[in-house]
Amino acid sequence: MQRVPLPHPHPRRRRRRTATVLAALCCVVPAALTATAPSAASADSAEVVGNATHFDGLGTPYGGCGLPQGELDSQDFVALNVFDTPGDYSSSYPRPVPDTRASIKGAFDNGLNCGRWVKVTIGDYCTGTNDGAPNEPFCRNGSWVADRYSGATLTMLVADSCADPNAWCRDDPHHLDLATGSLNRFRLGGGEVGTMYPDHWNNRRVSWSFVPAPGYSGDIRIGFLKGAQPYWPAIAVSHLPAGIHGVQYLANGTWKDATMNSDMGQSYIVGATSTAGSTFTVRVRDSSDAWLGGGRTYTFALPSGCAGGCPADYTPVSYTTSDGSGGTPTPSPTPTPTPTPSPSGGPSCTARWTVSNAWNGGYQADVTVTNTGPAPVTGWSVHYTLPDGVSVSNLWNAAVDSSRPATTVRNVAYNGSLAPGASTGWGMTLNGDDRNVGALSCTAS
Repeated sequence: MQRVPLPHPHPRRRRRRTATVLAALCCVVPAALTATAPSAASADSAEVVGNATHFDGLGTPYGGCGLPQGELDSQDFVALNVFDTPGDYSSSYPRPVPDTRASIKGAFDNGLNCGRWVKVTIGDYCTGTNDGAPNEPFCRNGSWVADRYSGATLTMLVADSCADPNAWCRDDPHHLDLATGSLNRFRLGGGEVGTMYPDHWNNRRVSWSFVPAPGYSGDIRIGFLKGAQPYWPAIAVSHLPAGIHGVQYLANGTWKDATMNSDMGQSYIVGATSTAGSTFTVRVRDSSDAWLGGGRTYTFALPSGCAGGCPADYTPVSYTTSDGSGGTPTPSPTPTPTPTPSPSGGPSCTARWTVSNAWNGGYQADVTVTNTGPAPVTGWSVHYTLPDGVSVSNLWNAAVDSSRPATTVRNVAYNGSLAPGASTGWGMTLNGDDRNVGALSCTAS
């Protein structure tokens, strides 16, 4: 059997933190941080306290959970610790962590917490140095204090993993790495905090717990990963009501457990319903080990363009469903990921991008800005992060905001006003081949 390896199963994530950044903790561990990492069974009701850092975006083509960033249900996402090894910052630990080393598994839990949601609450600010340096206290030469951002909350998606050799990822079992674009989208008093990052961040403490998927509707999404083919049918399962703990596939009349694709918790290697076939039937267990839909089955086919290996990072497929007790299969459209809307309150917006054209050494990205709030928007700005070696060559229907970094653009005179639910578009051409512009953050006024 031919096996095609998945390219870059654990890509290095692009990171940008405050000026005080770079590494780990020591023997001085705050009492609130000494609890063990929350398990899947207990974490739903348990709120824990940890340090929080931030990172610019998932690696390409996939984040730690096995999905491209553009396919996530929300651009408000977090990474969980892969290893719980206080005082040990070795890079030689295997992934996935074998059962014989179960004691060193972090909250990522070999991908079993992928696709779940966490409610994060902003806590104390560090007046000293909180750089995660190995064998140093987290907040040294200072103290933890509350400020005007304390208590702000945001519900975020688990989409990545943190295995870096620093104290945040190794010494603090409840550490969260937050998407940079989300920091100013935390909400307090009915509106977004707006100005917490970068001047008031300093790698804060946060409290968090697992929560149900917010406003969940529809059904799961299924897509093939790059290189998937009849002999290596690697799929990613997303848009989940309560995470994913396993996939089974029907092969020659027998249900078999699918193998997780490394520890990318939403990607599994399945098998066809018949030998050498290209039709698949699967069922999915959630984080409580219950079958989705009481054992609902999903039947789909490998697209013809994937016969020699899917060329795209992610190829979505439609499917038919039937539940575990039988019934007539029902066609199901492939749901599209939608950003989690902000709660009612002040002006708010989202920005989503798609690659509409590509060529050797460049591509075109089109961005849609949508008013997601209950009130009219009179202006908007969008911030994005360019991959290394990529630059913008042309921009239309938006203008560079001279008061912000060059990767922040604002509306022009004719497209700043948006009624609730209305959208507008702008675009850019870019030089370079890396097509992951990271998380787009939108600010409305």
